Amino acid sequence: MPDSPATDASWVVVVPVKELGAAKSRLHPLAPADRADLALAMASDVVIATRASASVVAVFVITNDLRAAEACAALGAHVIADADDAGLNPALENAARAAVSWHPRAGVAALAADLPALRTAEVDAALTAAARHHRAFVPDWRTTGTTLLAARAGVPLAPAFGHGSRDGHRSSGAVELMTAEWLGLRRDVDTPEDLRAAGQLGVGPCTRRVLDRLGMVP
Repeated sequence: MPDSPATDASWVVVVPVKELGAAKSRLHPLAPADRADLALAMASDVVIATRASASVVAVFVITNDLRAAEACAALGAHVIADADDAGLNPALENAARAAVSWHPRAGVAALAADLPALRTAEVDAALTAAARHHRAFVPDWRTTGTTLLAARAGVPLAPAFGHGSRDGHRSSGAVELMTAEWLGLRRDVDTPEDLRAAGQLGVGPCTRRVLDRLGMVP
C-alpha cells in the first residue's frame, strides 16, 4: 500500500529497530536466535498496526540490521540506515528530519518497536490526543519510560529516550497522555513476565507465530 497524502492532521511514525543479535537480552532463557526472531516479530507487528492507522501517512524504520530492514520494507515501511550510529536519540532525530523532508505537513511520532500487543485503534487514539499539543508522549506501563513521543508539524521531536525517559520528556515540556484503554500501546516487552502480560492482551500475528513455534503460551 503506498503512502497516503499528508495533511495537517496526519503523522509520520518513526520506529527504531536495534540490531537483532543484540536485542532483548533480558528474555531469558531464550536462545539468542529465538530472541532475535521475537524482536523482529514484535517490530513487524508494530509496523503492521501503525500502517493501518488512518492518520499515519508513512512509517519509517531506522535500523542497521539487514534482516530487519528487509522484513520491514516488505511490510511497506521506509527503511533508513543509522549511518551515524550515535545512539537512539540522534538516530530518531535523523529519521525525523528525513520524514519531514518527505512529508513536511505531517507531525512526527517516535514509537517503540517492542509493543507486540499494539492495536491500530490505540495508535489512532493516541495520535488524535497528541494533535492537541505541540509535543506529547505516552509512558510505558511502568510509568518510568516512554513508548510514544509525538511532535506536531513544525515542532522539533526532541527525543529523550533512555533511562527515566518519562521524566525527561515531561521536563522538556511534552504533555503526558495516559489512559487505561491503551494497554497494548503501553505494554513494552523486556522480560519474560512482560511477554506473558502482552500475550494475555493478545499479540499480533508475527509475534504469535514465533510464540507458537517456541511453544510459549501466555
